[in-house]
Amino acid sequence: MTEQATTSMDIHEILNYLPHRYPFVLVDRVLSLELNKEIVAVKNVTINEPFFPGHFPYHPVMPGVLIVEAMAQAAAILSFKTMNTKPNDQSVYYFAGMDNVRFKKPVSPGDQLILKVSIDRILRGIWKYKGEALVDGVVVAEADMMCILKAID
Repeated sequence: MTEQATTSMDIHEILNYLPHRYPFVLVDRVLSLELNKEIVAVKNVTINEPFFPGHFPYHPVMPGVLIVEAMAQAAAILSFKTMNTKPNDQSVYYFAGMDNVRFKKPVSPGDQLILKVSIDRILRGIWKYKGEALVDGVVVAEADMMCILKAID
């Protein structure tokens, strides 16, 4: 293993690289991470998620926006690790845009989302990524995302 690659991160380390907390942490484990390149992470989808009672009571489906948010959180971990820094109370890592978002299949309780996110480019502090979420090897969602680290005024 090189310094550029991390084989995995558990939830304890993930919480050091995400400012989110329950109920909004959407990454449970990092399977692999290569600095300046890509991350593969896991979101275990359970019936205990706070959104399932309302989305939908008769047929629980994970909201697509939360699938994209999970990809963005994986991207944030990749970015913070790449920058060799951690989130703090002086700045926020914002979603700046989404393009080419596609939802291809519903995600249900019991599914395990595999989040694959790669850095497309970094330009003037704007990070661009390509992401996809898979269940059982099948792409269920994909998106091009942009994020930016901004100081809190």
